[in-house]
Amino acid sequence: MNTVNITDTNFINTEIYKKFMEENPGRGILMIRASAAKEAIPISNLDITVSKIIDNYNVIFFKGKTDNSGMIKNISLPTPAQNINDLTIPQSTTYEISANTEDSSIKQIYTISMYNNICVVQNINITPQMNERRYYYGY
Repeated sequence: MNTVNITDTNFINTEIYKKFMEENPGRGILMIRASAAKEAIPISNLDITVSKIIDNYNVIFFKGKTDNSGMIKNISLPTPAQNINDLTIPQSTTYEISANTEDSSIKQIYTISMYNNICVVQNINITPQMNERRYYYGY
């Protein structure tokens, strides 16, 4: 499987990209909120990658880090057009969010559904890992 960025000009010129964009002409907004201790402690510098598998490509739509408040705001993602009929279920597009630390001690993956003109908030709850050390003294 090839991994490409959504801004890669070679990928943009493929029929796969053109078909995906025809099917997803709308836009949805994603907001990431990373924290620990039941949202009391924001997690900054958490690596976030938003991607989607399209045919044989793993397409990266966003790559960045959370700010000092543990947030990333206004990630714009392609979605299906808004459905005019209120009686049918709105169409969505799924994306994968990967949250990692630089030392790879934390790696979490989330799958989200994005809808046109909707802001989706993904909470990422981090459980601190305690490194327990025991010292045994022999006499």
